[in-house]
Amino acid sequence: MAKTVRLEPIAQETSVETNGNLLSVLLNKDLDVLRECGGRGMCATCHIYVSDGMNNLSPMNRREQRTLEVITSCQQNSRLACQARVLDNGVVVELPPGMYINSLKDIEDLIGRRAEQDLLHPITGKVLVEAGKLITRSTLRTIENSENLNFNSYFSNSSESGI
Repeated sequence: MAKTVRLEPIAQETSVETNGNLLSVLLNKDLDVLRECGGRGMCATCHIYVSDGMNNLSPMNRREQRTLEVITSCQQNSRLACQARVLDNGVVVELPPGMYINSLKDIEDLIGRRAEQDLLHPITGKVLVEAGKLITRSTLRTIENSENLNFNSYFSNSSESGI
C-alpha cells in the first residue's frame, strides 16, 4: 500500500510504496539528485532532513551512520534518502539548501558568475563556494588544492575498509 511523503520547502506531497526509499520519492519529483555512489549510502548527495515522521522510516543501518558522521551539515534528523525506507504515512522531508557538485568541471563552468546557492562537496557536504560569492579561477585553484574530489578513490577506499 502506498504511503504519503511531504517534501519541503517545495510544499509537495507524493506517494511511495511501503518499504520504498526516499530517494525514489525525490527522483519521481524530478529533483536533481546526483546519487554519486549509486544509492549505496556512501556519499552525501542524497542527504536530507526529516522534519517529521522519523519513526515512520526504517532504522538507520551502520553504513548510513558512518556516512552521516563525515557530513559537515549533519543534524539529529539527517538521513540518506537512498537508505531511508518509508514504513508509514506522515514523513516530512526537508531538502537541504545548496547544490552538490560532481567535479571541478562543474565549478569551472561557473567562473565569472556568482554562485546562486551554496556549492557543496558531494561526500562531506562541506560548503565549497558560498551562495552569492563570485567564482574565480583562484576559487577553483583553492578548492583544487584543498579538497579531494576524486570520488572513485573514496569509494574504492571505503569498500576496502568494509563499509
